[in-house]
Amino acid sequence: MHAKPGDWLVIKGPRTGAPDQRGRILEVHAADGTPPYVVRWTADDHVSTVFPGHDAVVLTAEEEQAAEEQARARYDRIQHLIHEEDSHVRLH
Repeated sequence: MHAKPGDWLVIKGPRTGAPDQRGRILEVHAADGTPPYVVRWTADDHVSTVFPGHDAVVLTAEEEQAAEEQARARYDRIQHLIHEEDSHVRLH
């Protein structure tokens, strides 16, 4: 695993349906980009030093932005379908 400041650390949820933990990597102390990383977690703004395990991935800022845009688009599609179904139910 290799990272640089500005990348994102994503730790997969412990079970299906559990949310991932996401944090911005603030510091990388090894010259080759290996752990540990100093991370600011998005859920609570807490800063901690992390030695990521096998359930973690590092994303570049661009990859994280693309994942966020994809999640937003998926959410918007679902909301549209819910409202469409709700309108259909009211018509009958």
